[in-house]
Amino acid sequence: MYLTHLECPRCGREHDAGEPANLCGCGSPLLARYDLAAVAKAVTPERFGLRPADLWRYREVLPVADERHVTTLGEGWTPLLRAPAYGHEIGIPDLLVKDEGLTPTGSFKARGAAVGVSRARELGVERIAMPTNGNAGAAWATYAARAGLGATIVMPLDAPSICRRECLAAGADLRLVDGLISDAGTWVAELVAGSGGTVFDAGTLREPYRLEGKKTMGYEIAEQLGWLVPDVIIYPTGGGVGLIGIHKAMHELRELGWIGDKLPRLVAVQSTGCAPIVRAFAAGEERARPWADAHTIAFGITVPAPLGDELILSALRESSGTALAVDDAEILTDLRDFAAREGLLLCPEGAACLTAARHLRAGGWIRAGERVVVLNTGAGLKYPETVDVSGVPVL
Repeated sequence: MYLTHLECPRCGREHDAGEPANLCGCGSPLLARYDLAAVAKAVTPERFGLRPADLWRYREVLPVADERHVTTLGEGWTPLLRAPAYGHEIGIPDLLVKDEGLTPTGSFKARGAAVGVSRARELGVERIAMPTNGNAGAAWATYAARAGLGATIVMPLDAPSICRRECLAAGADLRLVDGLISDAGTWVAELVAGSGGTVFDAGTLREPYRLEGKKTMGYEIAEQLGWLVPDVIIYPTGGGVGLIGIHKAMHELRELGWIGDKLPRLVAVQSTGCAPIVRAFAAGEERARPWADAHTIAFGITVPAPLGDELILSALRESSGTALAVDDAEILTDLRDFAAREGLLLCPEGAACLTAARHLRAGGWIRAGERVVVLNTGAGLKYPETVDVSGVPVL
């Protein structure tokens, strides 16, 4: 294993990667660091094509030492689909969609769960607990069951019902709270604090290895484009782990020498009903203030106070990116328009990225001829209410 240590991006303190870890003492999430010079000597990009088509093909830059602890359902290596009809319509002919809806449990959350659960198992964790807006809980419950770990999953009452069913089917201890994900987080914190060390907090960015699973989206995008990078990557941002992970992947890839110096501009997309990152980015602030009365049909990005706000904002600014809020009505319109033209039903969070792409091209931020990758983070079939069938005539 090439993992060397954990590092705090806020205060610079190094932490031992050989023990279960949550936040740094200063309150910041921790980042996994690797001996990338040794990785570059051990493996070349050409080798990956000979390996299985899953995220574990990048095992040298993942944190699991013993493959016996790898917990997998075949996650990763999702298709990068061209969308020429819709792309031409909005002025982005080279538009691609990374379709994470084809992962196990139907969302990109399976990536973080696979790596996070595998590393937790390797470090001796026996039960995890986490707050979730739905898909992450379903994924972590599923992978915990496969690894033989216990799982307590806490989600808002308004979370998609399919996610509740997935958690129960996986044997998780499911708890529902009448509130937002922040309220679920308070409940989990109390549970962990009172457990005497028997329950591990696996909440978003509260452990360092979910991020490592999510970063493989960045590695895959680069490999699928022939070790080139797109001009722009557009990402639906709630907790922001995927955006932070893709940014981390791009820096690792550049240091490894597998891509050139050019990095993609990152775009964080939020809803007008919950846009703390957009507000902070526009104001030039380093931290995001909690968003009051958060609500949006794109439930996965309803995160009023993301723990990784500093890391998200830093990734946007370092990449010369931007942040944009879009409204629910446009999200649903673009979801339907895209499905009718391209034959792919996106989740509302993915559709929000299309809305952002359309606005950014119309305003000139995305330039003519640029290659743009949109992340569809989940299967549209998990959100049947996004398509209104009430007006269909009965024969």
